Amino acid sequence: MSDVENHLRQKVIRHLEFIYSQVEIDLSYEALADALLKIMRLDQSCCDPVAHTNHWSQKDTILITYGDSLKREGERPLNTLNEFLLKYCQDFLSSVHILPFFPYSSDDGFAVIDFSTVNESLGDWTDIEKIVEHFKIMADLVINHCSSRSLWFENFKLGRDPGKDYFIEVDPKEDIEGIVRPRTSPLLRETQTNEGIKHVWCTFSHDQVDLNFENIQVLKEFVSIVRLYLDYGVRIFRLDAVAFLWKKLGTSCINLEETHEVIRLFRTLIEHSCEHAVIITETNIPNRENLTYFGNANEAHCIYNFSLPPLLVNTLITGNCKYLKQWMMSMPPAQNGTAYFNFIASHDGIGLRPAEGLLKDEELNTLINTMQTFGGRVSWRSVNGSVHKAYEINIALIDALQGTTKGPDKWGIDRFVCAHAIMLSLEGIPGIYIHSLLGTGNDYEKLKHTNHNRSINRHQWDYDALVDHLSNEWSQHAQIFQRLKALIQLRGKQPAFHPNATQFTLHFGEQLFGFWRQSIDRRQSIFCISNISDEVMTLSLSDINLIGTDEWKDLISNQVFHSIEEQIQVQPYQTLWITNL
Repeated sequence: MSDVENHLRQKVIRHLEFIYSQVEIDLSYEALADALLKIMRLDQSCCDPVAHTNHWSQKDTILITYGDSLKREGERPLNTLNEFLLKYCQDFLSSVHILPFFPYSSDDGFAVIDFSTVNESLGDWTDIEKIVEHFKIMADLVINHCSSRSLWFENFKLGRDPGKDYFIEVDPKEDIEGIVRPRTSPLLRETQTNEGIKHVWCTFSHDQVDLNFENIQVLKEFVSIVRLYLDYGVRIFRLDAVAFLWKKLGTSCINLEETHEVIRLFRTLIEHSCEHAVIITETNIPNRENLTYFGNANEAHCIYNFSLPPLLVNTLITGNCKYLKQWMMSMPPAQNGTAYFNFIASHDGIGLRPAEGLLKDEELNTLINTMQTFGGRVSWRSVNGSVHKAYEINIALIDALQGTTKGPDKWGIDRFVCAHAIMLSLEGIPGIYIHSLLGTGNDYEKLKHTNHNRSINRHQWDYDALVDHLSNEWSQHAQIFQRLKALIQLRGKQPAFHPNATQFTLHFGEQLFGFWRQSIDRRQSIFCISNISDEVMTLSLSDINLIGTDEWKDLISNQVFHSIEEQIQVQPYQTLWITNL
């Protein structure tokens, strides 16, 4: 055994000792470590990953989409998606997050029936491999739960392997009031089994049954799944709902230390199998808790920047950047080897838990009320078992930004593009939801059909109709697509927009939001300044503290500034990227 292999084995053993220190398991830690290494084929060869390595650059932008967001009659949706990516996106997107593409029973893919196969209504693994030829793939590791229609849960009810001990049984008399959950449904599902009625743990819905990671067979199953995904070319693993992974009665059952250690274990196994593979944790929780998933640069490579969507939308509908600026100043820079994953729209909604402690109740209520007037819906969660609290706002971003607290106005598209210009220039890796890239609005028909709030922002395009829209330069969809594409292409050429480049918040009052980015080699500076109001604002270049011996240029408009004494009239929702020539 080489030194690298021995070091890896000892590291895995330490992870297991921590995770299972209070659990009786039927293998020694050494034997379990050897079993995991064999599943990952790390007993045959392994990488020696270098700590604090950035596996990304300013050229990286990730598209977020369902496998069937684009459909063409008679064609497998993954092939349609691949055609769209090759025709429209190859010159500005590096990666694509295909939301769960496995057989499922509910929640648009997040109640997985079979983790090892591609949903036949989308295609098969060969279709995934075709996309991998040109784009990095992010796939969901739906690690907290599986479908109640899965083989595992069917076997649980029959008392058979695999599955009979894969789920968490709880006596309904236990005190479960303090358990944190993002839903209002009862936590425990009454289930008829061969041994009588049992009550099993369901954090999200009764069709999504939580898995019991105290059982080492469950751990082995998911290590096998990771190996399979790597073999098919997955290089970015999104750990879905991972904050709820480990359960311990008498606690909140969220963000437990065992959960963090399980993530560290998966990182160790993944990066020793493929040194360029990356883990992203999806933890829709308050900002301070979310940051803990970086660990000591030994846990998630990237974390979702969940506070950004509610804060940025609040900023743009109020015309006041106070809260966004306060949050920016409080955010620690990500260490090398870690990065924020920035997004402002997704398949879910605008999460409100990440705004807790950042926006006052009055601001949150104004945000919720404004979104409802723009056609949005509100999803709720239970607090202490009975009180309902707003959990997320469900709305398409183009509709969310159609106006301000005063109502709809003529600045909707400019406001929408401004939001993306801000997001694209922030420290971190940007993710663009397909329905933002295409300017897709609220889908009320799908909402009515499913009666599920999140459906409002999960439209399915007829691909040929979409092509017609994109070929019509007067179409709103084409205009938005071209404007966002141009910004992303521009971003990819700027070293100062590297996800780990320096960032400092600037102060221009409450209607101009600004920050400074400096490239890692310190050669390029970009001052990113956005008018987040519906009024023309005056910006004095002398207030930016530009170096007088350099010439400066706005990358977006190509305007060159010959004197730092100039004043600029910044139009409503205009963004400037002022850089040294």
